[in-house]
Amino acid sequence: MRKLIVLGAALASLAVSACNTVEGLGRDVQAVGSAVTSTASDAKR
Repeated sequence: MRKLIVLGAALASLAVSACNTVEGLGRDVQAVGSAVTSTASDAKR
């Protein structure tokens, strides 16, 4: 669980540093949401 939290924090810091505008942040959040949705769908199968 600790590794997951550290990985999440690292990914969040990369995502925040990668986008320079609010629009970029919106795209990043949307991409994360799509990945979570896809993973949840795969887990149901």
